[in-house]
Amino acid sequence: MRKKEHQKRERRIYSKIYGTSQRPRFSVFRSNKYIYAQLINDEKGQTILGVNEKNLKTKKKGKEAPTKSSKIKNTLKTEQAKLVGELLAQKALKTGIKKVVFDRGPFKYHGRIKALAEAARKQGLKF
Repeated sequence: MRKKEHQKRERRIYSKIYGTSQRPRFSVFRSNKYIYAQLINDEKGQTILGVNEKNLKTKKKGKEAPTKSSKIKNTLKTEQAKLVGELLAQKALKTGIKKVVFDRGPFKYHGRIKALAEAARKQGLKF
């Protein structure tokens, strides 16, 4: 059942979204561990730039090690998603990209996806 709903959302969203060189597609992928974001020019089929959570140094000194509590785990993932959004927006603005088309993929707009999008907006990216 979940897979069918996932595929329906995927088809509905991808039929409406298309990135150009002036307004690239801001694509987000979320796995259980990491979150990835990239800007894609669909005219050329080219990735302009990409950021993922693996490359970020999110370990801060003085913080306690996370416990197995799901609330703490999700909070850390959400904070990391915000960092990915901020970093992508900063890189995009440096390359001269100010407007993008947001592509959440088959993922619902809440949680880590929403945190990433709002962080990118706060940095000045328009979508």
